[in-house]
Amino acid sequence: MPPEIRAKIVDASAIVAVVFREPGWEDVAGRITDAVLVAPTLLRYEVANVCVTKLRRHVELWAELNQMFDVFWDMEIDFVDVIYPDILELAYRKNLSAYDASYLWLAQRLDAELITLDRRLADAAAL
Repeated sequence: MPPEIRAKIVDASAIVAVVFREPGWEDVAGRITDAVLVAPTLLRYEVANVCVTKLRRHVELWAELNQMFDVFWDMEIDFVDVIYPDILELAYRKNLSAYDASYLWLAQRLDAELITLDRRLADAAAL
């Protein structure tokens, strides 16, 4: 990848905001434009789960929500497996869920910016 294009780690809060046009989505969209997006494989499940929750709450929006969910599948994201013993240690040390620690671990491993709207995860990344 050219030096001016760096990998950025995206978490579920950031991607869900973009996909479903939630608050903060424009900021995230601006930050990920022209970036190589990378995420742990669990991102697929987290975004799918958010969509299912939205479908249950708003069945009348079935077609619209499915169309929005398709945006996620069209995004170019490199999915990476994480090393679970490392995740456990990081989650314990930073007082994070294993899910959130997966994103932070990947950002640290790739020396990449972590794009998140999750304040607790952002704070842990800043320490």
